[in-house]
Amino acid sequence: MDLRSDTVTLPTPAMYERMRTAALGDDGLDGDPTVRQLEDEAARMLGKEAGLFVPTATMGNLIAVLSHTSRQGQVAMEASSHMYMSERAGSTFGGIAYVGIPGVAGAMDLGALEEALQRPGTLRTELVCMETSHANAGGAVLPLDHMQAVWSAAQAAGAHVHLDGARLFNAAVALGVPPDAIARYTDSTVICLSKGLSAPAGSVIVGSTATIQGAKKLRKMLGGTQRQIGVVAAAGLVALQTQVARLAQDHAQARRLSDGLRRIDPQFRVNIPATNILIAELPDTAPDSSAWVRALAQGGLLVRPNGARRLRMVTHRHLGAQAIDLALERFQRLVPVLLGKA
Repeated sequence: MDLRSDTVTLPTPAMYERMRTAALGDDGLDGDPTVRQLEDEAARMLGKEAGLFVPTATMGNLIAVLSHTSRQGQVAMEASSHMYMSERAGSTFGGIAYVGIPGVAGAMDLGALEEALQRPGTLRTELVCMETSHANAGGAVLPLDHMQAVWSAAQAAGAHVHLDGARLFNAAVALGVPPDAIARYTDSTVICLSKGLSAPAGSVIVGSTATIQGAKKLRKMLGGTQRQIGVVAAAGLVALQTQVARLAQDHAQARRLSDGLRRIDPQFRVNIPATNILIAELPDTAPDSSAWVRALAQGGLLVRPNGARRLRMVTHRHLGAQAIDLALERFQRLVPVLLGKA
């Protein structure tokens, strides 16, 4: 049972069939018809003018940053966001500074953001980035009124807004709104197809026609042009058309797992997940997270450390209620031993 990430999902039979029969072309020359169809579908769903298929969301986020900022510009984002914690080395390619804004549950402190936007005598903040659902905040979902407030503050300061929406569809399902209700508070958004949506690879940047035209040039500079890549885009199309609504099942399994873990031992502190990500805080008296990862792996359960005293677990299409219950049985046997109660 693999709870390390929803990136371990495999393509559906319908995806394999669509890949087998996809119309193909050279996406670096005349364009790939299946890629164009995917880009149009993503843009339509998110209420934007155009889209661009890229290999990864990390590349997509970097392209968006380079599209919206000038050299020696500044990009503001929540301090525990994936872009700040794991992707900011990419800013060195453009001579751009990333600044982390303190936040709660992935939502930036609006006062601190205003200060970053208005502070005189420093680098000008040209772009503000948000993330929803927020991976490092246990899959937290940004409230729409918070996103609107960030959008308004950025607009007032003449800055653009980009969304790392790798799991945007999880956020939309959790909020019960269409995806474009989230993307409306952005100039550009990146979505990932290879997480809960189960496609094997790929992401899409969406935005205005002018933004995407510039992004396409940057994609080529970064080596992101792919040739007959419609064979992969075909799976992404099926993902968008068939896998969004079923994300609610992943959220339900995450809550089932969270409820069960909290019943095992009150010292085992687990968030009540809004989407499909759980963060378990380990007691101070327990072994560190690496010991838990090793012990669980010996029982056939794969999880990831999230710092020295936290475990991260992510539910996905391959884990139904029976698998979650089996995972809880493994935890039930292990927790007393690691907590010294056996």
